Amino acid sequence: MRSGSILDEQDKLNNLAIAPQMYVTQQSQLGLTDYAEKLNGRLAMIGFVSLLAVEILTGHGAIAFLNSL
Repeated sequence: MRSGSILDEQDKLNNLAIAPQMYVTQQSQLGLTDYAEKLNGRLAMIGFVSLLAVEILTGHGAIAFLNSL
């Protein structure tokens, strides 16, 4: 039997009763963090691919498409 394991009434191992270990960092999550930079890059890639898709589907550039709205 593992240390820290919990058995239920029928002596079966109950894995869901063990609380996961939590990790707390002392670093601030504001500003130019790795997470913010990755998110910004991913959103920029989605925007660029969307711009290309609009241009291919409409046959016009982005500026012409926005003027037609």
